[in-house]
Amino acid sequence: MSAKRNADVVANFLAAQRYTRDEVFSDRDPVPAAPGAQGWWFREIPGGIDVSGCEHRDGWTLLYVGISPGPPRADGKPKTPQDLRKRIRYHFGAGNASADGSTLRKSLGVLLGDQLGFALRRVGSGKRQTFAGGEAVLTEWMAENAAVSWVLHPEPWYLEAKLINALHLPLNIQGNERNAFAGELKKRRRAAAVKAGKMRVLAEWS
Repeated sequence: MSAKRNADVVANFLAAQRYTRDEVFSDRDPVPAAPGAQGWWFREIPGGIDVSGCEHRDGWTLLYVGISPGPPRADGKPKTPQDLRKRIRYHFGAGNASADGSTLRKSLGVLLGDQLGFALRRVGSGKRQTFAGGEAVLTEWMAENAAVSWVLHPEPWYLEAKLINALHLPLNIQGNERNAFAGELKKRRRAAAVKAGKMRVLAEWS
């Protein structure tokens, strides 16, 4: 792909309309049940991240790019069906959404836990880690401070790689070694998981 086409792809992604949680869950239901890439924008910046190199639009700052579905499994086995609508709603806190199933929620919760009064905990059988009752608090924070945009793409993992390479995305960890904060975030998440492992298992998390 030429440099100009790459630039056009990035520009098109950045120009996509943003939607808040209330808009995503409205009767209008704007999110398509189709494959594509999501951009997550924030009004309040979690965890003191340096956002000087990030993209800023109308008071929002782009911190994370995600895709749905992910790339095919290496073993060739079928994956659980996913699309933008399912994934965006989960990240935003639909149903029993938790940090266990959303790397975005886990990163945000680790960065915001001290401020909002919760921590990563082992739940149920002890194999899962979530923010327990803090998941609802995190969902409320996202409703007030997060917005999502998206573009459609039949194989969004190819688009994701281009976006991570072209943009400053401090909340992306995988494939984002060039971003200084990504390494710091990985350490904080690991420390939170170790701390959770030393605390008692909670029978319920919601």
